[in-house]
Amino acid sequence: MRQLLLLPPLLLLTVGCGVVQSSEDEAADSARDRARTAGERLYGQRPRTAEEVGRSAAGIDGVEVLRVTGTSTHDGDGIDVVIRTSGSAYSDWLDPQEVVVQRCFEARVSPKSEWGEPPRDVDCPDGPPMTFAPPPEPPELPYEELRKKLPRVPEGGRADEAEVRRALTALDLDPAIRTEVKADGGQVGVLLSVKGNGYDAQDCLLARVGPGATEVWVPPRIQRMPGEGGCSVGNALDPLPPPH
Repeated sequence: MRQLLLLPPLLLLTVGCGVVQSSEDEAADSARDRARTAGERLYGQRPRTAEEVGRSAAGIDGVEVLRVTGTSTHDGDGIDVVIRTSGSAYSDWLDPQEVVVQRCFEARVSPKSEWGEPPRDVDCPDGPPMTFAPPPEPPELPYEELRKKLPRVPEGGRADEAEVRRALTALDLDPAIRTEVKADGGQVGVLLSVKGNGYDAQDCLLARVGPGATEVWVPPRIQRMPGEGGCSVGNALDPLPPPH
């Protein structure tokens, strides 16, 4: 009598569907996907120091920063960041057991980097994850002081750019506050701003000194988002229409 050969379910699955990826490989792919997402979060053309890049990476969920090399994104080859991420998968559909792995990857942050560039697999350096001090609080923009110091121009007159610049000098502004002044058509526009993070709304003050009116204001938040042009001296001279 012919004997029947009974194959284990896992072997049957392998025979019927080809080679099945191991749970550990699936978990490693999951960790790699997380590292790729972190690289996309770090991508950008804005100049940043090694500390700024490391701090940004450490703030991403599920990411530990183990090493940062380089001085600035725009110096030499840029900044290389070694990060550790974890991934998980289930070992057996009949008796599911979660498999968790940790892997390390290196991402380069530079103007020459490409969006979505795959992270490089590397050995994990020894030692605990790096920690970074919180960024310094930006200086407060002097709304009231600027409004009081700027000159008033009578109707029919012309604003004097040199006088406006002297008023700004008298404010003794924090060095972290950037100033821009521009004259156009008898008016003088003023921009005071602090460096943003490239993602959130930037802090800035606008002012316009012209015949019969000296105005100081903060543009609406939507206009202060990156790329919207609200924090510009041009917006001081010729304000954008209010958002709807």
